[in-house]
Amino acid sequence: MSVPNNIILFHYPYSPFARRVTWYLTLRGIEYAQCIQPPILPRKDLSDLGISYRRIPLMSIGRDVYLDSRLILRKLEAKFPDGALGAKSGEQQGIQRLLERYTIDSGLFDRAASLLPSSLPLMQDPKFKKDREEFSGRSWSEEDLEKRKPESLVYVRDAFNLLETTLLADGRDWILRSEKVTLADIEAIWVFHWLVELNALPQNVVSAETYPKVYAWIARFRAALKSAKSSAPKPVSIQGPDAIKHIINAEFAEPSGGVDKSDPLALNEGDDVELWPIDSGFSHHDRGKLVVLTPEEVTVASRNNSHGKEIRIHAGRWGFRVARATGGTESSRL
Repeated sequence: MSVPNNIILFHYPYSPFARRVTWYLTLRGIEYAQCIQPPILPRKDLSDLGISYRRIPLMSIGRDVYLDSRLILRKLEAKFPDGALGAKSGEQQGIQRLLERYTIDSGLFDRAASLLPSSLPLMQDPKFKKDREEFSGRSWSEEDLEKRKPESLVYVRDAFNLLETTLLADGRDWILRSEKVTLADIEAIWVFHWLVELNALPQNVVSAETYPKVYAWIARFRAALKSAKSSAPKPVSIQGPDAIKHIINAEFAEPSGGVDKSDPLALNEGDDVELWPIDSGFSHHDRGKLVVLTPEEVTVASRNNSHGKEIRIHAGRWGFRVARATGGTESSRL
């Protein structure tokens, strides 16, 4: 099966993190293949590929697999530079990166997730709630979620107010005063869009009346996305076994890169290391030989797939931990 641009996106459609990537691909008109995954574990396709990382999305380009939507978006910007959506000036790049950190690392998404309506089908599924408890390390019982909602609403309302009274206060259409959607808009909008789409916000607290500029921005984004979808190529759907076969038989998408000798961890290329996210899904570690270690990225080479062939697993340094592995074999740690 043909894989457009050698790209396979592993995701499920209603993942808010995955939408960051599918929105980008749609707005750019980039062709790709998708391998749809279940919303909860187990995910056999990824296990057969030798990936322990349990978050969605992941993206492969050839025999390189990229974790975390932030790194994925940066890689797509680099792979398709003509027409890239990223900020150009230093000031705008700073705003874009700060928004990337704010929506993910400030706790905004976690607060938003605690506001999910209990009437949603997934919120009635004990397997889903148990999976998310293991994922987050917190209770997802209805009682505990209800207790957290008032404080979460205060937090989310503050986020709406921040955009309404600062970046969008002057009536601009897009975050960077651009003529069209940029990566900064994607980095900023996804949590707000998600909450509004799910009707998760009490109208007496957050509404189009109280935050008209934010709601108008969301409406413009939806219109831009709808317009882009009308002309963008539809993703090619690929099944797990075919996706794995394609990945292990492909070439590597980028060179190894080497290890920064000034890195504080004092690791060397070829060291046996473990890699895992530190905010959620932190009990799932990937293990392999260190290939790349820079201030922006860490890459490990793993052969723990069903074919025993090397793939390279990439993650950003921000939000991930890498450490020298101790004890056990590679497969026993996954």
